[in-house]
Amino acid sequence: MDVTQDIDAIGLLCPWPVLKAQKALREMASGEVLCLMATDPVAFIDVPHFCEQEGHSLLEVEEDGSSVRYYIQKA
Repeated sequence: MDVTQDIDAIGLLCPWPVLKAQKALREMASGEVLCLMATDPVAFIDVPHFCEQEGHSLLEVEEDGSSVRYYIQKA
């Protein structure tokens, strides 16, 4: 998968992972892909909800030990 930007939100708690993703996506072009890395267990609920509300596509969720990678394609 071609990732345009990575955001490391490991160790940050709600709402910071989604806020960091939102800020990055504002500056990206439509169709580009953001990889958000997070450890906050609430992000598992927050990130899909954020994508649905903003119209972005959650392409993949990949668990990697204690962290999770969310691949988000900008609308």
